[in-house]
Amino acid sequence: MRHLQRETDRLKRKILALGALVEESLRQAFQAIEQRDAAKARRVIATDMLIDQNEVEIEEECLKILALYQPVAGDLRFVAAVIKINSELERIGDLAENIAKRALDLLDEYPVSAPATVAVLVDRTGTILEHALDALVRQDSGMARDVMAADNEIDDLYRQLLDELKTILRDDPEHLDAIVLLFSVARYLERLADHATNIAEDVLYMVEGEIQRHGHEAVAPGTAEELLQLRDLGFRDESC
Repeated sequence: MRHLQRETDRLKRKILALGALVEESLRQAFQAIEQRDAAKARRVIATDMLIDQNEVEIEEECLKILALYQPVAGDLRFVAAVIKINSELERIGDLAENIAKRALDLLDEYPVSAPATVAVLVDRTGTILEHALDALVRQDSGMARDVMAADNEIDDLYRQLLDELKTILRDDPEHLDAIVLLFSVARYLERLADHATNIAEDVLYMVEGEIQRHGHEAVAPGTAEELLQLRDLGFRDESC
């Protein structure tokens, strides 16, 4: 039992370290978009390989604990939740990389003025991820539920931003490529919030043993139609 406790403590440190790495990568990606900073964008892209390596190591640790110690009850829930959270963090890392790539693409385009809603959505998605990771650190089910409730606000902001971008596109069709890139950034932000919500659900399972999956819509209302429109514009969805 003492050996199992030592292994789970080490696993907790590793998943929290990965969360911090992903959070920093996402922060840099946001700054790359806002500041048109190519150096930060390239740093985020390079960091994704490190995130992937950590994700593999954590998964291997989880499988080793399951095989060697056969944990039960709370310990088993903890390991199972870490496996899921580990995957969510890796996908958020991928989204940070995608945002960084769009930041580089935007440098080659006319600097279209982005709607103020972009900055609001960036702030809200960053906050929801921060709170999801705080819930993980503290194993706080109340904070996890707050994160899950906040996802509806993200969906509303996402729909508002799509409407604003469509208006800009109608008024300024000459800069189609830049506007479509902003559409893709908006999509990545909405997906990011979904993954943060999934982390909160996994924390709730870890703490209370309550499975929350499928309690939220996997795709925001209208998203499928919007993606079909973007496909017609030549946009390829890379979200995870």
